[in-house]
Amino acid sequence: MRNRSFGIQLAFTVLPIIISLAIAALLVLLVGKNPIEVFEKIWEGAFRNSRSFSSVLNFWIPLTLVSLGLVVTFRAGLWNIGIEGQMMVGAIFASWAAQYVTVSPELAPLLIALELVLAVIGGMFWATIVGLLKIRLGVNEIFGGIALNALADVAAIYLISGPWQPEIGGSAQGTEPFPAEALLPELSPDLTVSLLVLVLVVLVIIALPLALRGTRWGLQLKATGRNPKSSLLLGVPTSRTMLSAFLVCGGLAGIAGAYRVLFTFDNMRPLVSGGIGFLGLLIGLLVSTRVLLVPLVAFAFAAILAGSTRLKIALQLDASLSGVLQGTMVLLVLLFNGLRQRMEERFGAAPAESDPVTTAPPASVSREVLTK
Repeated sequence: MRNRSFGIQLAFTVLPIIISLAIAALLVLLVGKNPIEVFEKIWEGAFRNSRSFSSVLNFWIPLTLVSLGLVVTFRAGLWNIGIEGQMMVGAIFASWAAQYVTVSPELAPLLIALELVLAVIGGMFWATIVGLLKIRLGVNEIFGGIALNALADVAAIYLISGPWQPEIGGSAQGTEPFPAEALLPELSPDLTVSLLVLVLVVLVIIALPLALRGTRWGLQLKATGRNPKSSLLLGVPTSRTMLSAFLVCGGLAGIAGAYRVLFTFDNMRPLVSGGIGFLGLLIGLLVSTRVLLVPLVAFAFAAILAGSTRLKIALQLDASLSGVLQGTMVLLVLLFNGLRQRMEERFGAAPAESDPVTTAPPASVSREVLTK
């Protein structure tokens, strides 16, 4: 039975990817191009040299951070649509330090540490508002998150065109470039990636699965996500657990926003998140709560996006083809997940542990384990 369940899960994971690639190939054929050549150009655009690979990594780093944070909120049964605003506020907090805290080159590491800490605080602060609106006032986190996204964008535009405007005059394009001491150093001239944040991402990838599977906090998140009412009856502090999920997600989003302004762009600009938060939501839908899949899926998305820039140059195809491929893949994965759950229910197979369910916590989860 276990082998059969694993085979079904594997088939329902691989099939939507194969079908989405076939649909993309068919679309390419309809416009008179060679699908093999298109995929070759995407691969070439992502991995042709160290500079291209750096572009993939520089997109993968913030995308992985927000996706990992969203997995935490998904585990608690929450839709953190406000992830874009949390990235933006984290970027604003980091930008303030980059502009107004002056240090000598020898103390640059301390300034960078301060910027990252402020980015975490900013992201957590914005996420806390979403959490309190839901927990205290009953405002759905989707509506609260969308409203706070808009407020964060307005605040960024006000700062850039007002107090933080360049010396040449008012502009909504961006602030002055930050001082060299305030920027994250690159690994090498060939591989232009921040080693500090790359190591931080790897540590999060290692620590987060351990926290979700091997700690009381992880068990409380899982119970709250399955059925908050039943969890509350068992003594789980559901409100505090939900708020902690928002805090973790907001903190990771803040670091992602700081990376965009302190490394990718070297200044603060409107919509600095670049839609990474919403793309992270799609990755969250694809992986469900399977944390270890996040880096792999995020890397695939980053490579497709980076490589698609070659399509317009080499084949006169619009780069939005990559968006079609990603959207098709997400829709098919969701469809196949639904079909798999129906099959498991019909044939009596137990749902996979990693899939979110809406039933009550199992009886084996005792009140003592959840609350001690």
